[in-house]
Amino acid sequence: MESVSASPEPEHPLVHVAVAGGTLGEWDALTEAQWDDRLRDLGKVADHVGASWLTIRPYEEGRPVAVAPASARRTRRLALHQCEILASPDADGRRRLADAVDRLVAAGIDITDDAIINTLNQPALADPDLVVVLGPPNRLPPSLVWELAYSELVFLDVAWADLQPDHLGDAISAFAHRHRRFGGLD
Repeated sequence: MESVSASPEPEHPLVHVAVAGGTLGEWDALTEAQWDDRLRDLGKVADHVGASWLTIRPYEEGRPVAVAPASARRTRRLALHQCEILASPDADGRRRLADAVDRLVAAGIDITDDAIINTLNQPALADPDLVVVLGPPNRLPPSLVWELAYSELVFLDVAWADLQPDHLGDAISAFAHRHRRFGGLD
């Protein structure tokens, strides 16, 4: 893994980082060992800055995978020191949101922001503070719907296959230099 540079302490702690990158086909192109190495390397960066969770989702589904997709096996939950890495191949954020609401209704739980946050992000306990999008800044990933409303976005012009830990470190550094107003006005 490349070195992780120290980032300035963010004004608000960075608790949950999400990365939206690649398609399911690109995920499937990685061997199991490459996939695990990628998750651990990115997780080390998030862990280094004190994040409790790192969520990885594909940017979008992309072209259908010809053979039995390995992406189903790409679901992971790994723990590094204080950071838990959550990888999920669900590329449709609208479906995830609808499924979360359906689960709440079935359980007889009132539909509130907090209930949706808790259901969508499980086992993470909060919406992402930072969403790193591997793609153009004029297009949002369909894999994330709810998360985009409450998170800072950093767009990186980096292909999934080229993503390195230093790219995530740069995105976290950009986040640390922002003044978050959380919808308020200065």
